[in-house]
Amino acid sequence: MLKTCVNSVSVCQVRQMLLRSAIRNVSLGPTLQSKEQLKPNRSFVMNVFSGKLQTAELFPYPEPLSDEQKEYVQAFVDPTVKFYQEVNDAARNDATANVDQAVVDALWDQGFLGPFIPTEYGGLGLSNSQSVRLSEISGGYDLGMCIYAGAHQTIGTKGIMLYGTKEQKEKYLPQLSSGRVFGAFALTEPGTGSDAASVKTKAILSPCGKYYILNGSKLWCSGGGIANIFTTFAQVEVADPQTGEKKNKMTAFIVERQFEGVSTGPPEDKMGIKCSVTTEIFFDDAKVPVENVLGEIGSGFKIAVNILNSGRFGLGAMLSGTMKTCIEKATEHVTSRVQFKRKLIEFENVQEKLAMMATHHYVAQSLTYMVAGNMDKGSVDFHLEAAVSKVFCTEAAWYVCDEAIQLLGGNGFMKSSGLERFLRDMRIFRIFEGANDVLRMFIALTGIQHAGKDLRELQKALKNPLGNIGVVLAEGSKRAGRKVGVGGTDLTPFVAKELQNAAKQCAECVDKFSQTIESLLAKHGKGIVERQFQLARVADCVIDIYTMATVLSRATRSSKKGLPSAQHELVMAQLWCQEASNRVHRNLNRIHSTAFQNHYQRMALVARNVSERRGVAHTNPLEID
Repeated sequence: MLKTCVNSVSVCQVRQMLLRSAIRNVSLGPTLQSKEQLKPNRSFVMNVFSGKLQTAELFPYPEPLSDEQKEYVQAFVDPTVKFYQEVNDAARNDATANVDQAVVDALWDQGFLGPFIPTEYGGLGLSNSQSVRLSEISGGYDLGMCIYAGAHQTIGTKGIMLYGTKEQKEKYLPQLSSGRVFGAFALTEPGTGSDAASVKTKAILSPCGKYYILNGSKLWCSGGGIANIFTTFAQVEVADPQTGEKKNKMTAFIVERQFEGVSTGPPEDKMGIKCSVTTEIFFDDAKVPVENVLGEIGSGFKIAVNILNSGRFGLGAMLSGTMKTCIEKATEHVTSRVQFKRKLIEFENVQEKLAMMATHHYVAQSLTYMVAGNMDKGSVDFHLEAAVSKVFCTEAAWYVCDEAIQLLGGNGFMKSSGLERFLRDMRIFRIFEGANDVLRMFIALTGIQHAGKDLRELQKALKNPLGNIGVVLAEGSKRAGRKVGVGGTDLTPFVAKELQNAAKQCAECVDKFSQTIESLLAKHGKGIVERQFQLARVADCVIDIYTMATVLSRATRSSKKGLPSAQHELVMAQLWCQEASNRVHRNLNRIHSTAFQNHYQRMALVARNVSERRGVAHTNPLEID
């Protein structure tokens, strides 16, 4: 049957099908363009947009640590727990918006502030997976302290590690690892939030050629009040060597607090993570030596994005620990609290909440270790996966903490439970290091651009179908097969036998999703950039698909290894695939549905009315102003 279907698709039919797509001139804008890669992209998420199954970084679930590496990080587990239980006081940090000096000294003494920095520069030299384990423990106690230390550990030092010259590393990394000097990342400006490329801070080369003179300011710099070394960004005017045309190009700099013209504002008064000292940074004719340019002139945007991309998985690690603590508190309550002569856990609505809380944690933890593990194994195509992880984990943590408070009732609302502090602290996680709304657009548009490129390549092949017959028939048969329900994605060979049905649910979502992407490109072409109602649903679909695939991989690994929790994990994987696949089908329907197109237009109209009134636009029921 399959052979008949394949052979019945003529080259002419394939040509007509694809030429109707109107994708030849799809361009998603300069901020999404990237250099051509010499090697095929190994990202599972990226390839899903084209309906391709790329399992190189999905199955089997990564195990990046050797026995020696496990033993090394295990040596830091007990000290980390002891620090948070006996030295750090999360409630005090929150109440005073400060960290006692004795606590800061303990952080330095234990080496906790240089986890990623190589040992030759005084750091612990931990891999991503090793650091995840420690961040997970930390997140179970104090998210404010996590950011206090984490802003320094990751984005505050990562730029120098990734792009620093030998001289820059030798000068700064020993200070940042064990020299009791904090680092910070200063990117956001008063007029530029998520639009990172539009920074206004200017850097002008001095007449003597020895300094760049920086003028501008940065906003909401985590750790800005305690940092002495900043990775920051400014526009540098550069002349094109061929045309002489001058353009501003965003460039990265290493700036020291002691440099002339550098100052910081007072600490911000925040909803949560209060002990993390967030401030403005001011550059008033700040003199930065030319040797403190980080990377190349004009490469600042790439550097900023890569620093953020390489650190996003750490947020999921922290919040995985937070979710674990929330679940433990909720479980303790529902298994001991008696209402109506029954323990709360005996009620089905309580069971539903607890089961979904535990499953959300399982998914978030699985994503975090998947991304970190692949990075440790040398992945360079993890950026969409990291973005998916950040979006999912931050929203899952909010859900789990909120449900824990609900299960504890009035007890959860009290400060003594610690849950209200978690809730305030974690709210920022959906905003910083890439607001989730913006990351959804990044995920959707990056994937769609990749799919559009694949389809354009096929169109080129169709101009000479006989010379490219293999490409044409392969693509034609794939599309034809999916139309009649054969030859589609198959994940069953990769998963445990108990997960065969769940794998089919995920695979069906992959096929329907890629068909939807193709139809969106056909309908909107480059105009898809402005279809943000649809793009948000596209992102939600691919997030659900990747989470399904990830838990299928992890649960299969646990089953094959015979882990004590294997059966429990298999059940959670089945549970998640059912829930997630239902959402994918619902969102795909919303993308295609005419009723929902009208629904989105009504949303736009209501938003316009509200914006024109600068607030609610409806009349009070009593008709009294």
